[in-house]
Amino acid sequence: MADDVDIQQHISGLIDEEHALRDRLAKGEISADEEHQRLRSVEVELDRCWDLLRQRRARREFGEDPEGAQVRSERTVEGYTG
Repeated sequence: MADDVDIQQHISGLIDEEHALRDRLAKGEISADEEHQRLRSVEVELDRCWDLLRQRRARREFGEDPEGAQVRSERTVEGYTG
C-alpha cells in the first residue's frame, strides 16, 4: 500500500498529465477524441486517488490504521451523489 506522500505525488503526476493533454490538443498534436478519452481515464484515476487519501486521513483521525484504506472501484467512486 502506498503512503500519503506517494498518493500525493501520483495525484500531482496526473494533474501534470491533464495539463499536458490540453496543451497537446491546443497544439494539434492529438485529436479532441484522443484528449477526451485519456482525460476521462485521468479524471477517474484522480478521483480514486483523492478517495483513497480521504479514507487514509479519516482512518488516522479516528485512531484507525490508515493502511486499512483500500482503492475503491471506479463504479463506487464515480457513483457518489453527494
